[in-house]
Amino acid sequence: MQYRRRLRSRIVVSFLLLGTLLTTLFAFAVLLLRSRLEEQLINNTLQREVANFVEFKRANPDESARFAFSREIIADVFGPAKFANIPFAHQNLETGVYDRVEDGSGGTRYYKLAVQRDKDFRGYLQYDYTQEALSNRQLVVALGVTVGVFALLSLLLGIWSSRRVISPVTELVSRVRGFARSGRHDALAPHFAADEVGELAAALDDYSQRLTSVVERDREFNADVSHELRTPLSVIHGAAELLLTQTDLTPKTRERLLRIERAVRQSTELTTALLLLSRGEKQGPSDGETSDVGAVVEQVIDVCRNQLGARPIDIRVMRLAAPEVEAPAAVLAVALTNLIGNAFKYTREGGVEITVHEDRVTVIDSGPGINAEEAQRLFERGYRARGVDAPGSGIGLAIVRRLCDLYGWQVSLAPRADIRGTIAELRFARN
Repeated sequence: MQYRRRLRSRIVVSFLLLGTLLTTLFAFAVLLLRSRLEEQLINNTLQREVANFVEFKRANPDESARFAFSREIIADVFGPAKFANIPFAHQNLETGVYDRVEDGSGGTRYYKLAVQRDKDFRGYLQYDYTQEALSNRQLVVALGVTVGVFALLSLLLGIWSSRRVISPVTELVSRVRGFARSGRHDALAPHFAADEVGELAAALDDYSQRLTSVVERDREFNADVSHELRTPLSVIHGAAELLLTQTDLTPKTRERLLRIERAVRQSTELTTALLLLSRGEKQGPSDGETSDVGAVVEQVIDVCRNQLGARPIDIRVMRLAAPEVEAPAAVLAVALTNLIGNAFKYTREGGVEITVHEDRVTVIDSGPGINAEEAQRLFERGYRARGVDAPGSGIGLAIVRRLCDLYGWQVSLAPRADIRGTIAELRFARN
């Protein structure tokens, strides 16, 4: 999962990096410029002084003659007769300027040695720049402190600026969260200035109004359809019951009336479940309704039995427990009807085994089976397994998934490991 920095943190870090980078570059530029100018100035001065000193000694060989340096500098000139007196460390040095460091009792000394090497004279001029080195260190420390101070100021400026910049966004987030908790929505745009945040608030207001309108329209439509369907279903159910009371019905007619009655019951249960989904609310013990899972399984098998037709399918029902769930029987029946109905629909031979456990119902069939890769996709709306020739729209399992999300249940499909077939499981929430 990719890490996302907060916008305020980005602003603070940006100011901190910008301030630190600029002051650091400024410090390096100052040090580099100072070093180059100092180096150039000292080298030119020393080379000029040693050349002038050698010329002075050539013109004035008397040892009593004194050359006036531009500042206090130690100088020595050796003629051909005194080459042996040259310090060993200086004997092989060619004309030029050299950096020297000496550690003594008084501390470390930094000096430059200018050398003028002619055929008849060799001059050595030593220039002590220990004070310049110390001042350079002090400059580095001062610049370091300056960088730190500017970095701190940049950090404080970033924090202050981020608060000013982010405060409208934070307020917008707070108001949106407040609407989510309270369940009501007031206009956001009037609370913000006519800037980018205000435009975002206005866009959210517009989107919220359109989304609320769509949701309310869908809920009203589902509620109206569910309500209007109840009346004709009640009429059909009443007429079927009235016809079933007649004693002169043929067995074939009675069977058809029973199928009508079962279809009416199934449609009523589906209407109830869809109404609950449209409202996004569940009914349970607080509404005084729990359901016997085993009894609902028997009813669903009776309703779905006509899907078997004349196929010789062995149906086995095992009730290992007698659980009850905190949900209307209509909701449980819709979920089980899809799982059991699919097993009856796609099984051409063999059998269907339905087992009621303490916390779940499993349906195992010997049908064509499914691929493990597409097991989860079967719960997507409109998706159907490849190679299936039975009629269907691919909506039933999507409804089951939505009911399970509403009541905290879990539904799954998986291929059988040993032989062809599918294992469907509806697991209930633990109390």
